[in-house]
Amino acid sequence: MLQPTQNPANAPKYSPNQTPYTPPKNISPSMEQATIGRSVVIKGEVSGAESLYVDGRIEGTVNFADNRVTVGRNGVVVANINAKEVVIMGTVTGNIQCTDRLDIRSEGTLTGDVVTPRICVEDGAMVKGAVEVRAAAEEKSQSKPNQTAKAAEPPKAAAAAAGSSLALSSGSKVMYNESN
Repeated sequence: MLQPTQNPANAPKYSPNQTPYTPPKNISPSMEQATIGRSVVIKGEVSGAESLYVDGRIEGTVNFADNRVTVGRNGVVVANINAKEVVIMGTVTGNIQCTDRLDIRSEGTLTGDVVTPRICVEDGAMVKGAVEVRAAAEEKSQSKPNQTAKAAEPPKAAAAAAGSSLALSSGSKVMYNESN
């Protein structure tokens, strides 16, 4: 058998015991998400501790207080939704309460009242109902039972409150209903 001659000039410049370089992996939060498929129909209360993607139909209540609820293009939700963040690409009939933001995409339809600190309505989206934009600090103070509850601000005044945002893309259809 032929063996190569060992020439010090051609010898490898690293130790054969070293392991090859492996770049560090970026650590990201787990993207756990429950999915309700197109053919699935749920009647009743849906709740959980992970994000939810709805491409089917839900009738009842949806409670994901610390997570995101996404209603896909084929999704139909006939329920009140309580979540940290709600994204609507399908159809929702019911009231929505968010602690972070509501995002209604161009193909989304919402019929119901909304309470949220931030809202974004894309061009082409349909919204029918009252929209109350409430500062996050105000929501926390109203959730404490010891403090006296302030009279509810009209939605126009709440939208003008500092720290709140209401973003409507040009051409969005929003029907405003101020009920006192």
